[in-house]
Amino acid sequence: MCGRYQFSQEQSKEILQIIQEVQDKFGTKAANDVRRGEIVPGCKMPVLLGSDEGPTPELLVWGFRMPKSLIINARAETVLEKPMFSESARARHCVIPSTGFYEWDGDKRKFLFTMPDAPALYMAGIFDVHGGVPCYCILTTAANDSMREVHDRMPLVLEREQVEPWLYDTKITETFLKMTPPLLQKQLLDAQIGLW
Repeated sequence: MCGRYQFSQEQSKEILQIIQEVQDKFGTKAANDVRRGEIVPGCKMPVLLGSDEGPTPELLVWGFRMPKSLIINARAETVLEKPMFSESARARHCVIPSTGFYEWDGDKRKFLFTMPDAPALYMAGIFDVHGGVPCYCILTTAANDSMREVHDRMPLVLEREQVEPWLYDTKITETFLKMTPPLLQKQLLDAQIGLW
């Protein structure tokens, strides 16, 4: 599961570069409107899409809006089979840049997961248009050893060198969907902060 993530330009030159590209493409107001810090579902955020110029940030809303719900995650194991996701999983890949993601354990303790020795953490995603709104979902998979004691699911985290293959080479989609994410660094945060 991934219900919150962190987007902080102060911690990452890569995130700062993405914000600069958003400003160049959409203007200062759009760049200033991008939420910083803890990102919640429904936010309009930069995600990377494949373009002729390389991975390019676009502003999409986090979550596929359904009549009675907001779908923020899709299971990597079944994404190719589910009618809601299958077309996007085959042809509309995106990468969600972040500086980490949050998860809560059974005792409601909040943890931040980050890439060791890396200023940014990239998550595999898919995108679509629902209700006229361009939006994205984060792919999740079974937890690896660094995550398992906190939660049994985690985002499908990509190494930096996997970003472009995920965006451009749909022939290896199934390989990505079956991979085990890299081990992450875990930090316990304020135990009193709830999920919602």
